[in-house]
Amino acid sequence: MKIAIGNDHAAVELKKTIMEYVESMGHEVTNFGTDSSESCNYPEYGEKVANAVASGEFDCGILICGTGVGISIAANKVNGIRAAVCSDTATARLVKQHNNANIIAFGERIVGVELAKDIVKAYLTAEFEGGRHAKRIAMISDIEARN
Repeated sequence: MKIAIGNDHAAVELKKTIMEYVESMGHEVTNFGTDSSESCNYPEYGEKVANAVASGEFDCGILICGTGVGISIAANKVNGIRAAVCSDTATARLVKQHNNANIIAFGERIVGVELAKDIVKAYLTAEFEGGRHAKRIAMISDIEARN
């Protein structure tokens, strides 16, 4: 899989660790985030990853900031993006299975390194179930188209 990853200044170290982990799983990872701990604006990185995923160039994305919330809100402003904040493995699995989320986000200040790895693994190994969930995803796309 081709995976886009992005982060702000609050998540530089965790991003590096997650990139290595995802690559060890056999995936290709492209860094859209900052490598500096100087204060920066998370919406820029959320939008970059979201555009890369929405364009179809990448299969999915991973976003990391202090909490995962701000950067995911920014990503969700891009049409076609369903970014979900995940602070546990059950949510990470279910956002793929039920919501077909194409980006996950989490916070360096919220989850530890090992939990972050487990969240990424749960998300990347889950598959969209379709069925009744596909109808709901279509409804979300309709809302997006109307607005």
